[in-house]
Amino acid sequence: MKAPGKISSLFIEIVCLLYMLLLVYAAMNKGLDFENFQVELAQSPLLSAFASWISWTVLIIEFGIAIFLLFRKTRIKALYAGFCLMSMFTAYIFIMLNYSSFLPCSCGGILEKMSWKQHLIFNLFFVALGATALLLDYRLRTKTDALRLTLASPLKLMISFAVCISAVLILFVSSEEIMQHKNPFIRRYPHHPVTLIKTVDLKYNSYYLAGHGNGKIYLGNPTAALSILMIDSRFRQHMIRASLDRGGFFFKSIKLTVTPPYFFILDGGSPAVFRGKIKDWKASLLTPPPPYFNIGFPIDSSTIVFRGISSKTSNNIIGLFRFGKKANAKTLPQLLEKQIDGVFDTDGMLHYSPEMKRIIYIYTYRNQYIAADENGVLNFRAHTIDTFSRAQIKVAYLKEKTERVMAAPGVNVNKASSVCGPLWLIE
Repeated sequence: MKAPGKISSLFIEIVCLLYMLLLVYAAMNKGLDFENFQVELAQSPLLSAFASWISWTVLIIEFGIAIFLLFRKTRIKALYAGFCLMSMFTAYIFIMLNYSSFLPCSCGGILEKMSWKQHLIFNLFFVALGATALLLDYRLRTKTDALRLTLASPLKLMISFAVCISAVLILFVSSEEIMQHKNPFIRRYPHHPVTLIKTVDLKYNSYYLAGHGNGKIYLGNPTAALSILMIDSRFRQHMIRASLDRGGFFFKSIKLTVTPPYFFILDGGSPAVFRGKIKDWKASLLTPPPPYFNIGFPIDSSTIVFRGISSKTSNNIIGLFRFGKKANAKTLPQLLEKQIDGVFDTDGMLHYSPEMKRIIYIYTYRNQYIAADENGVLNFRAHTIDTFSRAQIKVAYLKEKTERVMAAPGVNVNKASSVCGPLWLIE
């Protein structure tokens, strides 16, 4: 064999070795953290719908090519397969860089540390290495004339490269079609759902969101129940002190709610509800007093929706109370469904959406939420994507079954929630 032939053979051997090391390294990293690899693939806009079987296929192919690269008889065919695989990976990264709204990474180890552009260059380098090695092998093996030599092998590689790119494009188009119109119930997590613009140091961790409106947000604080922190759109802070027209109340659990132009101060343990206007922050007691409640929320200027304990069943119950001359209390026993004890199993979060004119209740220990109109008529019951349809809690009864406590910590299905217009946000 002449010197150029020896150099070409050595180059081919080195490329095969590099491909083998790369594929074994990549496959090992994927296999050692296979669950995370599948999750990352499921987040990919290109492969979401096919994540389950593609994850296994890629792993098997990478190990398979690496094994066949070990043997001289199968080395060139394995290198050709590796070239095709790297071409598909390169096409995948190119599409992700240019057409994807977010960039999940399903690689591991050192490869995961690369930026996407670095990864693209790295893959292109290996595609070029593979193509060069295959062309050199073709030159060494063929005995045809030079003109045929220069056309056949490059054409074969170009067709293979084009087929690989087309395959990835087909996966991309079909995956988005399935995700949008035939959703296989794969959860896709946006990597950057919120962009942080500016922060304000509140100095205390006891603040809660009391309301918003007219470009301002209002924060309440249980340690200073009548103090309201107002923050405008320029993040300027202003501390406001609300005043009550009556004193002498022994408040137990004051909650501030701001729904411009009104604000409300509610305490279900007293029970008492004060209402005022945000133009002067002076609140007057609404009469007559409502029933005792543990959660309350204003529906309009004279009506609240509340959750309390039923005097008949000792279970949680939702109700409506209207103040004024036409005062009226209305309980809605049909809304909350008892599963175990009627208190802990029906625990949840109560909201009201003025835009939709709906009362919304989201259970804490089960995957269910309900919606009712402003008169308490049930609209529908629905479920979140969690699987706990029955509350996973244990209840113990004390003092001859007159007092109940949680015997063990329950499984929180819905930890927190909020309502903003037509959107229901559940954690």
